[in-house]
Amino acid sequence: MSEFLQHVEHAVIRRRLLARGQKILVAVSGGVDSMVLLHALYLLAPKNRWKISVAHFNHRLRGRASQADEKLVRQTAARLRLEFVGGGADVKKIAGRSKISIEMAARKLRHEFLARAARAQKASTIALAHHADDQVELFFLRLLRGAGGDGLAGMKWRSPSPAEKAISLVRPLLGFSKAELLAFARENQIRFRDDATNFSTDFLRNRIRNQLLPLLRKDYQAGLDKTVLRLMEIVGAEAEFVREAANRFLGSRGDKARIKNERRKAKGGNKSEPPPVGACKFDGLPLAVQRKVLQQQLTRFGLLSDFELIEQLRVTPGKTVSVSPGLFVARDAAGKVCCREDLAGEFNAAERKFKISGEPGRAEFGGRQFNWRVELMKGFRRPRKKPAGGPPAFREFFDADKIGGEIILRHWQPGDRFQPIGLKSAAKLQDLFVNAKIPAARRRELVLAATRTGQIFWVENLRIGEHFKLTPATRRKLAWHFRLPASAL
Repeated sequence: MSEFLQHVEHAVIRRRLLARGQKILVAVSGGVDSMVLLHALYLLAPKNRWKISVAHFNHRLRGRASQADEKLVRQTAARLRLEFVGGGADVKKIAGRSKISIEMAARKLRHEFLARAARAQKASTIALAHHADDQVELFFLRLLRGAGGDGLAGMKWRSPSPAEKAISLVRPLLGFSKAELLAFARENQIRFRDDATNFSTDFLRNRIRNQLLPLLRKDYQAGLDKTVLRLMEIVGAEAEFVREAANRFLGSRGDKARIKNERRKAKGGNKSEPPPVGACKFDGLPLAVQRKVLQQQLTRFGLLSDFELIEQLRVTPGKTVSVSPGLFVARDAAGKVCCREDLAGEFNAAERKFKISGEPGRAEFGGRQFNWRVELMKGFRRPRKKPAGGPPAFREFFDADKIGGEIILRHWQPGDRFQPIGLKSAAKLQDLFVNAKIPAARRRELVLAATRTGQIFWVENLRIGEHFKLTPATRRKLAWHFRLPASAL
């Protein structure tokens, strides 16, 4: 076994990235980084009994070159006798419609595809080929964008997928430089393709890689990479401490330490345990912990928090701050953040009613296109449970007889309650939106479907209704499809 492979295996074991006999989906673009990762894991697989499959997402940004990338990955998977899962999207077109950068659109679409592919392969882990040079570039990218400690700490060896929290992303090459990967590729005659867009100055990350970092290494710090990686390690550890301190403050009530201290005194002990952070007053917390306490609460409300908003809340307890039209936040003296909505005139009362018959139906509402049809049940098979907060399902099935002969499409209204599948009782739709981390500004845009009697059986971006799910007693099922507007993709 080569020295490089020994180091990869050591990193996997020491960081507990992969277990023996585990299924692994390897994300492979066709570039040198991912091709090296694929071959390294493939060579280590027999010893560790790993079951490997390959996934490739075609961004369709470079015409024939993108097709050639996919062809190389597909051929490599076939040569190694590994299962191949392909996918793709017109990233540039979707980015334009969504009014986001191509980089952001590519990342979102790629992660959603990888999560779907992992579920299809019944793999709980996706291996990515990020390496040490990527970390350094990411540090400067986030520095220039004003990131805090968590952002400057960079990528972790293991993290949850942004598209589905139940799936883990692992980065076995995070401790290796680009030069080491290139050397391994040359020594093992691994074919790979260069991405010409990596040299385009249209992207900030490319300008950092090709212009800023060479300048800093040449004229300011020859050992820049080692220095930055060490700094990221320090910042990451400190950010983790602040995050845990904030969690203790938010989660504890201070009575556990009081009870322990009283027991110690009763036994004649002289020493008392210090109270947990939660027993302290908010104003007595270190400044960094105060900010993290506020940030985490804003995140729980599904709100994006920037430095200015956090500082307004921190220095002015009791002051109401507007975060979007009709939405306000404030914090009390104890550090608790409250979110208030100005409901007057903000809810959309539009609705449409449709009859359900034996014929397929089609309608448009709220910018969405809906299609449905009633089918006879041909045997019952329990559908796989969808994770909360995961990507939206564009196709669902319901018990048609429980829904009845009419569907009402409308938006969220005050007092709406809904019981998603798996929940024991109905809850306020407002609370379900908060738990699913749906941004407040988007909640009123979502569409829901109700029966003639007003019972909600489907809410966009949430699970289906518990009372309307398919069961062995279902005779007819309603096949329900909806399509998002292009701006929401």
